[in-house]
Amino acid sequence: MTDDTPSVVVAGGGSAGHVEPALATADAVRRLRPDARVTALGTERGLDTRLIPARGYPLELIPPVPLPRKPNLDLAKLPYRVVRSVHRTRTVLRDVGADVVVGFGGYVALPAYLAAASLRLPIVVHEANARAGVANKVGARFAGDVLAAVPGSGLRGAEVIGIPLRRQITELDRAGLRAEAREHFGLDPQAPVLLVFGGSQGARSLNEAVSAAVPALTAAGVWVLHAHGPKNAPTVEAPSYVPVPYLERMDLAYAAADVALCRAGAMTVAEVSTVGLPAVYVPLPHGNGEQELNARPVVDAGGGMLVHEADLTGERVASLVTDLVADTGRLAATAAAARRSGHAGADETLARTVLAAVHRGERRAGVTGRDAG
Repeated sequence: MTDDTPSVVVAGGGSAGHVEPALATADAVRRLRPDARVTALGTERGLDTRLIPARGYPLELIPPVPLPRKPNLDLAKLPYRVVRSVHRTRTVLRDVGADVVVGFGGYVALPAYLAAASLRLPIVVHEANARAGVANKVGARFAGDVLAAVPGSGLRGAEVIGIPLRRQITELDRAGLRAEAREHFGLDPQAPVLLVFGGSQGARSLNEAVSAAVPALTAAGVWVLHAHGPKNAPTVEAPSYVPVPYLERMDLAYAAADVALCRAGAMTVAEVSTVGLPAVYVPLPHGNGEQELNARPVVDAGGGMLVHEADLTGERVASLVTDLVADTGRLAATAAAARRSGHAGADETLARTVLAAVHRGERRAGVTGRDAG
């Protein structure tokens, strides 16, 4: 770096669960330091080329380094892929005059950590999931700062700050936006509303359960806003059932709803709890159980309920939702508990950590000089 302008590189490509926290952090860095240069690392795979430029950040593409879960041919190719990607990433870091690398896990973060370590750049790691992945476990060994969304991530000494979220979510006034949101989706302005979503592609088990629950929900006066996924056609019709393939405006969906039925991905739990929306969380039954761990702190705090997929039926959904919305005192208490368990300021907390790492790196470079490899 040749001036006092910090150059921050965020490595969070691949899935929305990695990209969105990276971009929220980038936004916060720019709020705190409007002169900061922020560059995003990504690959041609996933959502990087669509989401990152749309938010106004330069995107530098690097070869992805997917980490095989089982011994196979991809595992044999891993060393070559790592070397190639680290070489490209080192070039990017030099070209942008990087002062710090902040990573969010996934197959973009691993080469970013290794390249930054080889250049003796400060590294900041953020883990969004309840159980850290391989990339962040490696990155944490080189990092000066390690932060996590929830306790027990497996990263020793991690500071728990929540997940950085965009201000459209953290500053959402659900009550103030309620009338506009209900009108936007064609929902009854006064009736209780259940929001159902299972990620960008929908979730078949959630779709089946809510379809089976619609008659009982309708009889109880509950409206349903259902994001079923672009490839999944709704299988039920009712005047109080509003199906949509995809929710472009999640802020309006959250504002329109009184309760949600959703998965328990890290980003989903973070957003739903931060806006203070009571939820019935249905963790994915696959993987190592991290989705249940994501939801557990909110559920234990009284901000929602947890239902295992094996127990998910239309009758169960209808019973849980109608009982909750019928008790306005309990509904309000659940909403308040959800909001208390959220971390609305995680974006600026992480941004301040990143800028502090830049400052420490500048001081160290001024004393020892920086090894550019």
